[in-house]
Amino acid sequence: MASEKKKILKSTYKTNGVTCKREIPYLKKLEKELHGKNIQFVSVSVDKQKDHKKWKNFIKEKNLGGIQLFSDDAFNTRIAKDYKINAIPRFLLFDSKGKIVDANAKRPSDPKLKAQLLKLLK
Repeated sequence: MASEKKKILKSTYKTNGVTCKREIPYLKKLEKELHGKNIQFVSVSVDKQKDHKKWKNFIKEKNLGGIQLFSDDAFNTRIAKDYKINAIPRFLLFDSKGKIVDANAKRPSDPKLKAQLLKLLK
């Protein structure tokens, strides 16, 4: 199992995004419910470089799990441009080969996301 490639749910957010903050409890619940499954949760902050310390504190304060990454120039970064991210939060779902399954996946607050993840895990 350790060598098996994982499916990935990637979220992009900003620490001051109201909608982003609203999704956190749902994301944490989903992570807990799918713990031990073949899925990796990756979150990417698209805050500005000046907010790097704020982002680090935000991760600790919200006790965020999964892999936390910082993309330091808001929407002027490769991740934002490559995936055409111009609004947040944005969730992307990848299969175990790194191919996009859904470039506009549902938010964790929508039960359809969990159903989609469970189907992908089969």
